[in-house]
Amino acid sequence: MPLTEIDRLKQTVSEAWDSPIADQVAARWGYPAGTAKWWRSSASHVFVLPDRGRRRYLRFVPGSYRGPKFVAVVAELMTRLSDGGSTVVRPVAAESGALTMTVATGLGAMHAMVVEPAPGAEVDVSDLTESRAWQWGEALARLHRDAAGLDAGLPESFGELADIGERFADDAELVEATARLADVMSELPRCQDRWGVVHGDFELDNMAWEEGGPIAYDFDEAALSWYAADIAYAVRDLTDHTGRPATGHRARFDAFLDGYRSVRPFDDEDLGRLQLFAGLHAAASLVRITRALGEPARQEPDWLSELRNDLTDMARTHRQLVIDIGQEVGRGIR
Repeated sequence: MPLTEIDRLKQTVSEAWDSPIADQVAARWGYPAGTAKWWRSSASHVFVLPDRGRRRYLRFVPGSYRGPKFVAVVAELMTRLSDGGSTVVRPVAAESGALTMTVATGLGAMHAMVVEPAPGAEVDVSDLTESRAWQWGEALARLHRDAAGLDAGLPESFGELADIGERFADDAELVEATARLADVMSELPRCQDRWGVVHGDFELDNMAWEEGGPIAYDFDEAALSWYAADIAYAVRDLTDHTGRPATGHRARFDAFLDGYRSVRPFDDEDLGRLQLFAGLHAAASLVRITRALGEPARQEPDWLSELRNDLTDMARTHRQLVIDIGQEVGRGIR
């Protein structure tokens, strides 16, 4: 989401972490003013909703950033996956019975949904055992399997690559490297065992763990893509900057793939494409970051300036990764 949109919302958040904008949206689910408490803003604005001793999550995006169709498609996807037994959080219907709502607020139209919490504990890479890595891979494979055919209305991944040439017209090295990666991508098969509905961000930060394994949430990046691309993005904590298994994480990386293969096929050809997808993800992320950065205001709060600096550094890292992997495209990455 653009930093300007995050700042506009943040300016409405009180010291008690509530916001009149969130109040207007939460009212469609029957929550009184002051109930919703700001948690974070990135791809969506997220507020916590206390609910009979537990929490639900209110998620909404400005209409200027994303249309209502995508939010509705994602809510339907999550509901159908949950109905089918997949371990994903479930959307909560508004008082009208709709899973998503478009609400007129003091900051313009907001497209919103509410989701149930994911029970369990968060796990970071330092707590990731080989057993949990296996469960993680198995869970992603089950999601890929169960989401087959539930693709109506989802965009295709890597659409951002089309903006590289114009957005970075003065960076010939980046444009050329992206073109190499895109050329290889255009030749990849889209058969049903390699292409379908993906979560888009199945990393450790977007799931909670119980004994039986992880429960997924945050479907903001759901799309149609190659399953190997979803794996490449999910396991970034286990790989180095080129997408290869990082020193010290090889056993967990292999356990993840073993768990995945217990449900769905993933052959050596798929494995060989993980580095390619790391480069493609870096290019797509670079576009998203530069869109979010926009033009800085004359005076910005300190937190926004710090975030802008962090994202600028991240953009530089992504640019170099695109170039590095682009240079290896002719060396057997297919």
